[in-house]
Amino acid sequence: MAHVKMQTARSTLMDPVAAAEDLLRQLHGPPPKLVTLFASRQRDQRALNRAVRERLPKDTRLVGATTGGELDNNGIHSNSVVLGALSGDFEVGLGLGSGLTGDAIAAGAMAIKRACEELGVRQQDLDARRYVGLVIDDGFRYKKEELLLGILEKNQTLVLVGGGASDSEPDPARQSALIHVDGEVAGDGVLVALFKTNAPWAALRSHWYVPTGQRLTITKVDETHTRALEIDGQPAAKRYAEILGVTPDELEFGKPKGFAVRPTALKVGREYFIRAAWRPLEDGSILFANLLEEGSELDLMKAGDLAGMTRDFFSEELPRRVQNPQAALLFHCSGRMWYANATGVVPQLSEALKLAPSAAGMNVQFEIYSGFHINTTLTVLAFGSN
Repeated sequence: MAHVKMQTARSTLMDPVAAAEDLLRQLHGPPPKLVTLFASRQRDQRALNRAVRERLPKDTRLVGATTGGELDNNGIHSNSVVLGALSGDFEVGLGLGSGLTGDAIAAGAMAIKRACEELGVRQQDLDARRYVGLVIDDGFRYKKEELLLGILEKNQTLVLVGGGASDSEPDPARQSALIHVDGEVAGDGVLVALFKTNAPWAALRSHWYVPTGQRLTITKVDETHTRALEIDGQPAAKRYAEILGVTPDELEFGKPKGFAVRPTALKVGREYFIRAAWRPLEDGSILFANLLEEGSELDLMKAGDLAGMTRDFFSEELPRRVQNPQAALLFHCSGRMWYANATGVVPQLSEALKLAPSAAGMNVQFEIYSGFHINTTLTVLAFGSN
């Protein structure tokens, strides 16, 4: 029988040593092979890393990130540290690629190369049934699609899931993120934690949108491929607002009648990957969080029941996809958190986490799922036992 299990712990103590002792005191059972550390950004990350690292067994690996909020089975928290301690039948190789801003493709390639070297396997020989990659990047570099090209360059079948290290700071000019890899804490980089296991596992995703049957076409983009200049052959913001029956000023993601309620999605097979627009600009274009291609068709979605669909995901879909689920690493879009706050459903959303297997995670700056950069989504790496 193969299995992967996880214990979790949470601390609100601000002193790094006291927090580390508090976290480790809550753990019982076998020594963990891998510890995940999701910590609020305002903490001294290096001191916290050092304090936790010193108290772990020498052979235990450590990964983590700064957050826009911390998640466990008791809910969604702020100003805390959530630790996950994974044990069982798996091996893990870690790789850190640096310099996202300068060359994100090279950073992604370096991260997966180092992770593979630790496991003694060539990238092209990775068996997608036994290997899965957890990816955490510096979310404020906005380089997910480029780094994914680097990670998948030599093996496009590898399943990847994760999200961007984040910050609860609301001022974009002051936001920053850091990643933990063993004893190193760094920004402007990407982490790949490559799991090898015979235990049941799945990369999953959940959003709260349903298709409307409407589609739009990105007919003109700017040179950065992040701004839609025209949609359906018309000025982008004007056309999107016309479809929604609002003014362009009402489109921005944080507004009640805009992109958050009626986002766009890329249809892949029978799945819809949410790739919502971000905000309209003064020149009439629309800024997206992901790269755009001229001529691409996107489906228009509409909001459903956020808390209810999350409950169904944990109680029905996850157990259907993972035999005897025992552990879930959660990457929860900060956009979902904004919507939950705006619509008053944070208590119900937190309650839904009680239905998950043992869980640890964070609010992230955009998500990664099956090699795609997506948003307004909960992505999950879940393990079980057979």
